[in-house]
Parts: sequence; structure tokens; C-alpha cells
Amino acid sequence: MAHPVDVHVGKRIRHRRWLIGKTQQQLAEQVGIKFQQIQKYETGANRVSASRLWDISDALEVPVSFFFEGLEEEGKTAGKSSVPDDLMGDKEALDLVRSYYAIPENQRRRLFDLARVLSDAA
Repeated sequence: MAHPVDVHVGKRIRHRRWLIGKTQQQLAEQVGIKFQQIQKYETGANRVSASRLWDISDALEVPVSFFFEGLEEEGKTAGKSSVPDDLMGDKEALDLVRSYYAIPENQRRRLFDLARVLSDAA
């Protein structure tokens, strides 16, 4: 069984990779491994070594600490949110986030305000 930290790190790798629009193949080539290994990292089936995590953070243009963000809160907030546990594992949600950040900032703010009003009305 995969360790919860390995699963969390894998989800964060997948999340960042999706946000910047990289395929598993592209990331694997940058890091110098096969794409199947990226698949195993993203599911938590294989543990990412420190040096490999360093290479992945460089390829994904984030600090190594990015992969551990939210780890402490994950255990504390389990079951307390209306947001699905694996939100960033949902392709539709990631596509929505990517599209949101493609909108110019002033329009994005207005869209955010609209979404907040609509969610309060529900």
C-alpha cells in the first residue's frame, strides 16, 4: 500500500504538470526517465527520491516545497469540505483552472465574483 505522503507528492506532480500543459512523456524526457515512471510517481505507487524530486521541480518550474504544500492540512480537514478530495485529479477541474488563468486578469476577477455569487445562491 502506498504511503500517504507519496500519494500526496504524486498528486502535486500531476497537478502541476497539468496546469502547465505538459504530458507525462514531455516531463519524463526532461527528467531523463521513461513516462511509465512518471505514471508510477503520480499514483504514489513508486516513491520519488530526493534527487529525482529536485529534477522534477526544476522541469515543472516550482520549488521542491510545492510538492509538500497542503500535506499537514490534508489530514485535519478530511471530510470537512464540499470540495472532492482529489479535485486536481479531475481532468475537468484542471481544464477549468487552466482556462480560468488564460482569461485576462480584470475579466478573471469579474468571473470569480460571479462564481462566488452563484455559489452563495445555490
